[in-house]
Amino acid sequence: MKTVVVGSTHRSAGKTSLIVGLAKVSGRPCGYIKPLGDRLLYRKKRLWDYDAALVTNVFGLGESPEDMTLGFEHAKLKYMYDGHGIREKLGEMAAGAGEGKDMVFVEAAESLSYGASINLDAISLAQHLGARLVIVASGTESMIVDDLAFVKRYVEFHGIDFAGVIINKVRNLDDYKAVHLNDVNALGVKVLGVVPFDAELTRLSVGHLAERLLAKIVAGEEGLHRKVSSIMVGAMSTNAALQNPLFKKEGKLVITGGDRSDLIVAAIDSNSSGIILTNNVLPSTNIISKASERNIPLLLVPFDTYQTASQIESIDPLLVKDDARKIEVLAQMIKEHVASSEIIG
Repeated sequence: MKTVVVGSTHRSAGKTSLIVGLAKVSGRPCGYIKPLGDRLLYRKKRLWDYDAALVTNVFGLGESPEDMTLGFEHAKLKYMYDGHGIREKLGEMAAGAGEGKDMVFVEAAESLSYGASINLDAISLAQHLGARLVIVASGTESMIVDDLAFVKRYVEFHGIDFAGVIINKVRNLDDYKAVHLNDVNALGVKVLGVVPFDAELTRLSVGHLAERLLAKIVAGEEGLHRKVSSIMVGAMSTNAALQNPLFKKEGKLVITGGDRSDLIVAAIDSNSSGIILTNNVLPSTNIISKASERNIPLLLVPFDTYQTASQIESIDPLLVKDDARKIEVLAQMIKEHVASSEIIG
């Protein structure tokens, strides 16, 4: 059984998405653990990590997401385990995840240093499990080369099977390869691939927004799969909104009060991806019926318009379990841009 630890230089570099893509490309049964959780979910009086729950569903695993994560709090884990206990528990988790599988992916926490004080950072995970280590880097061109220069100079890789680095979410692939990749190669860091930015992967579904906002779905439940490409706050008059080019775009999400009947109807007629109704104010029943007929979700939230927009802005465009299209895109990008055979064999 092959074990691969995937770490990243920064949060939201794309570790989970790349793991899903690599597993898809391998075409083999894969296990998964994320020893130190950093995306806490509370569901049915149980705690688990969002990424663990996602991979459980995508991989079709029988294990509970709870069993894939040791914990979330440094202080609690330090109290529960010493260095020997951590290594022993990690071995048990990896063996359990790998039972009947050809490969186990071990996802490290949000950055290379996160979890170092409790021996759960990416480097320690690779050492404890005798695993191959892959690092994912993303950000601006200067940020990437700074991060990798730091890794090269100050991170100790002796005794670790370090496969190399995947540079992710690159906006201009040809320009990066022509101008900036030489700076990375000059560091002596092995580059396993340069993966382009894809706007499709950043689009949130209305259903994901509903889940994260804990919104009540008033109508249009069958349209929750719709993607959001732009957000419009309906604080203007209906005439002003209709003259706004953004209002005519496909894939828009409109945030407005439930008492703005004229604007809600206009948003429905222009085939919006979804409409968020603020301050717990419901529109009339005929408007709700109209949205249901068009399969346009109406989401009810208790926050005001500004609070709702701020919350949406802070939501990461994470992969969701039912998004088969995104998973296919990820697999294709891995095939085209990553030397996957050097990672998964």
